[in-house]
Amino acid sequence: MRNLSDQELDEISEIAVKSAEDFIYSRVSKKEILDLDIKVELDYDKGLDVDIHVDIQLDPLSKSDSSMAEEAAEFAITQIDNYLSED
Repeated sequence: MRNLSDQELDEISEIAVKSAEDFIYSRVSKKEILDLDIKVELDYDKGLDVDIHVDIQLDPLSKSDSSMAEEAAEFAITQIDNYLSED
C-alpha cells in the first residue's frame, strides 16, 4: 500500500461518512430518522485499518430496521476501497 498523506486520510474519513449517510438516506426518509451518529476511526500504522460505526435511531413507525446501520458501514468501506484503488 502506498503512503497516504494527512489530507488523503481526511478525505477517506469524509468519504466514509458521506457514503454511509447517502446509503441510509437512499433507503429511508430523513423524517424517519430520529438520530444518526457515524464514527470513523482510521489507524495508519502498518497499513490502513478503518473502523466505521453507524448508530441509527429510527421512528418506531418506520418500516426499516437497524440492520441498515451495518449495511451502511459495509457500503462506506467499499467506497473507501474504490477510492484507494483509483490511484
